[in-house]
Amino acid sequence: MMGGTVMEKTNTSLSINKPWNWKEFFFQWEWILFAILILVFVINTIISPFFLSLPNILNAPRNFLDSAFIVFPMMMVIVLGRIDISVGSNVALTSVMMAVLFRAGLPMPLAIVSALIIGTILGGFTGLIQIKFPELPAMICTLSTMIIFRGLAFVILRDQAVGGFPAWFTFFSWGYVGPFPFILIAFVIVAVIFYILIHKTGFGRLIFGMGSNLLACKYSGVKTNKIFMSVSLLTGLMCGVCAIFLTSRMMSVRPNIAVFYELDVIAMVVLGGVSTAGGIGRVIGPILAVFIIGFLQFGLGLFNIVPEVMLIILGLLLIISVLVNNLRVNKITVKQNN
Repeated sequence: MMGGTVMEKTNTSLSINKPWNWKEFFFQWEWILFAILILVFVINTIISPFFLSLPNILNAPRNFLDSAFIVFPMMMVIVLGRIDISVGSNVALTSVMMAVLFRAGLPMPLAIVSALIIGTILGGFTGLIQIKFPELPAMICTLSTMIIFRGLAFVILRDQAVGGFPAWFTFFSWGYVGPFPFILIAFVIVAVIFYILIHKTGFGRLIFGMGSNLLACKYSGVKTNKIFMSVSLLTGLMCGVCAIFLTSRMMSVRPNIAVFYELDVIAMVVLGGVSTAGGIGRVIGPILAVFIIGFLQFGLGLFNIVPEVMLIILGLLLIISVLVNNLRVNKITVKQNN
């Protein structure tokens, strides 16, 4: 009792359960990507009636999955609101170093391990430059390391090629485990690991938080430089993995390999619905984009389309997807604000 009145206790509850909306569910970007993938399959079947068979569908990814390993850390980089255009040069220099070490007498298993270590070191070097020079845009920093890594690859090998790898080394890109290509199995395992890391751990939540509001994370005590360095090291590690599979596929190394890999990887991530502004993205989107772009290039190759035309088609697809995705995100944002 207070002031002659009785204060009645009332029970209030706040429900955060949003009612299921079938339109929002089926108009998610990942469903649109799935529809595009089906369309690519239809087009490829029209181009070649032999395409739509299980062996062809399983074998085709061997031609494009080596670069796809970099998609996952690149997604993390872009979610952070940054960019890394040095990954292709990282792959090239890592492959060159692995080949040179093997030619110098290092056993092939140790050369493979060295590729993982070298790629990780190069990725860490790229991250360190961005941390030490925060006033420089990520584009400039990674452009610098892209030039340095590619230049070192040419200095080491010049215009020569290194081959002579053991025959068993082809298993990484051309081998099978049962009916499934080994590279496809490896990609699935890596995809699951990164899905858990990005969406199910505190580390992943911090990445999205930094991409949404970096300043707030800093003032909250988040060690942002440590998070970013971890992402850079992961990027380098996956460049090492890519170098192993790419070298296994070609069985020779030149300093000009993995050219435009950075553009392919960024295109896969952006097509997958990851916002270049940071803070938005889901792993399933880039995974679908990997197979859309990969099977599209594979189908155009069956039709003897020159690579230059493939680049034009890929560029148009990327522009359209970004426009559509931005319109969709803006519409959702306006709806939520209202």
